[in-house]
Amino acid sequence: MALPFDWPADPRDDEFLIGPSNQRAVQQLERWSTWPVMAVVVTGPRKSGRSLLARIFAAKTGGGLIDDAERQNETAIFHAWNRAQEDRRPVVIVADAPPPEWQIKLPDLRSRLTASPMVRIGDPDEALMRAIFERQFLRRGIDARPEVIQWLVVRVERTHVALLRAVDLLDQAVLERHKRLSIPLARATLEEAGLIPGRAPESTETA
Repeated sequence: MALPFDWPADPRDDEFLIGPSNQRAVQQLERWSTWPVMAVVVTGPRKSGRSLLARIFAAKTGGGLIDDAERQNETAIFHAWNRAQEDRRPVVIVADAPPPEWQIKLPDLRSRLTASPMVRIGDPDEALMRAIFERQFLRRGIDARPEVIQWLVVRVERTHVALLRAVDLLDQAVLERHKRLSIPLARATLEEAGLIPGRAPESTETA
């Protein structure tokens, strides 16, 4: 699951886990020398690691980084895009959505972003969810057995935000109750928080 860039190793590399949902994005960044322009727009859901991936890329290529691009000054982005072409050093632009969905007022910036390659990170697949759960629990010192992690993978909403929220809640539950993480504890905690559907009540009808 290590980041497969063909560049010198970086301590942050092992923080970005790769699965089918983001592997294409990594490969597109790896081939930056073949881009038609020295700029790329990286989009994806919140908490998907898009900013971390962009920082690693910018550090290894000596390029620039503009995060949360929709909320940045358009003129500054325009000049950064032009400078990247002049210096032949790529600039990576991180955003919530592709440029056509932005309300871009500067026509010259709109045309430049439209000409830039688009890289998208998707919602996590099962393999990536499993790897993220394992990494997060390990960092927090929580003994999460494989059967517990598999139970979570099947039931937690397949988004990065929901996954990390579940980890936070389970971490808190383990600390407060002084119990090992188990499926019953996970079920009670996540049902109460509304992160997974609760059990349907048993029928009390009589014949």
